[in-house]
Amino acid sequence: MVKKTLGKIILLLLAIGICLLAGYIGSIFTIPAIPTWYAGLAKPDFSPPAWVFAPVWTVLYILMGISLFLLLRQGIKNKKVLFALVLFILQLILNTGWSYLFFGLQSTFLGFMGIIALWLVLLCTMIQEFRVTVAGGALLIPYFLWVTFATYLCYTVMMMNPVSYGLS
Repeated sequence: MVKKTLGKIILLLLAIGICLLAGYIGSIFTIPAIPTWYAGLAKPDFSPPAWVFAPVWTVLYILMGISLFLLLRQGIKNKKVLFALVLFILQLILNTGWSYLFFGLQSTFLGFMGIIALWLVLLCTMIQEFRVTVAGGALLIPYFLWVTFATYLCYTVMMMNPVSYGLS
């Protein structure tokens, strides 16, 4: 019993750690660009202050980690679980990739294209995870809502800063 509980705790911590690691990798591109490039962009009135993003994303990565844990507990031999896991990993890669495209390359256009791809794959991930574990799928709802908001914000920033497309 103790061994089984310890195994679940380790799996939970590993799942959360994987998601937090993705956030950390993304922050490598994000943090240096916020006080410089991003600060110089025109932003809409509804844009949150820069300090809001780190705590929000930290909470979201923890929720994603718990969602991943609940998914993994279902057993990856199940085809539905395996498909949900592949989608989960893909959305995590796209999540990190968005930070590189938007902040690393300093391209609002490529960032917008990246976040559209993230939004679509995240939607598919959430739907598939709901098929496997309702609680796991529900934990992705705040993340989905935030990415939806971030998509609109990214689009608005792109439209307000046409010279920031970063395509030249």
